[in-house]
Amino acid sequence: QVQLVESGGGLVQPGGSLRLSCAASDDTFSSYYMGWFRQAPGKEREFIAAIARTPVNTYYADFAEGRFTVSRDNAKNTAYLQMNTLKPEDTAVYSCAAGNRPTLAFVKADRGYDYWGQGTQVTVSS
Repeated sequence: QVQLVESGGGLVQPGGSLRLSCAASDDTFSSYYMGWFRQAPGKEREFIAAIARTPVNTYYADFAEGRFTVSRDNAKNTAYLQMNTLKPEDTAVYSCAAGNRPTLAFVKADRGYDYWGQGTQVTVSS
C-alpha cells in the first residue's frame, strides 16, 4: 500500500503563505486521486481540495476557493497544496490522502480515500 508523508507545515503570520507537500512512497501515485483535509482542535476533519489522477480536474471547498491551489507532479510522486492569504482560522493539522475508487463521486468526503498521511501542523498567528 502507498505511504504518504506531508511536509511544509509550520508557523506563519496572518496574510502569509505556505506550500505543503505530500510525497508518496512509490510510483503507484499516479493511479490515485489526491485530497487534502484539515482538522482543528475540537472540530471535525474537513475537506480542503482534491485533484484527479491527471492534473486536469480540481475540486475545492468554498473557503479554499481563490486562496488555496492543489497540484500534483506525477513524475515526482508528490502532491502540493499552496496556501495564500492565511488566516488564524486556518490553523489545523493538514493531511493528504489518496483514493483509488473508480469514480470521483466521494472526492470531497474522507470516506472516499484509502490511504492517509500522518499530518503536518499549520499555525497562523502573529
